[in-house]
Amino acid sequence: MPALGLCLALAASAAAPVFVPGTQFTLAWTHSIEKVRWEEDYAVLPAPAPGAASVLQATAARVQGSAAGMEPPPGARLRGGWYHYRPAQTTHTELTLTRSEFTADYELCPQGACQALGHWLTSDGHTTRLWACAAP
Repeated sequence: MPALGLCLALAASAAAPVFVPGTQFTLAWTHSIEKVRWEEDYAVLPAPAPGAASVLQATAARVQGSAAGMEPPPGARLRGGWYHYRPAQTTHTELTLTRSEFTADYELCPQGACQALGHWLTSDGHTTRLWACAAP
């Protein structure tokens, strides 16, 4: 069975996706106005049935503080300056990220080692797609 990981591609590009191996990763970003850091943890799960797609399972999330219009969800617990919570929507076939040259890039953290998403895939200033996939 091929290794699972994360595929990254620009929505407006026909280029082959970039494969990042690993079955767990964190997606992190800093809010462009409030400068508050958010982090979401995901597991890459195999297809639940033959012919189905692999999925991304949100397992945990946290936000470092709060600000106007960015309150943590009900049930979040404050620990060490971070509000920890479980995302309401947990299963995703794809994540879409809007990236701009006017804000800091998202960070992708496979196995806990964070790097700007641009390390793997440059931005065209628009939408980047992420989904669970098998090694090419």
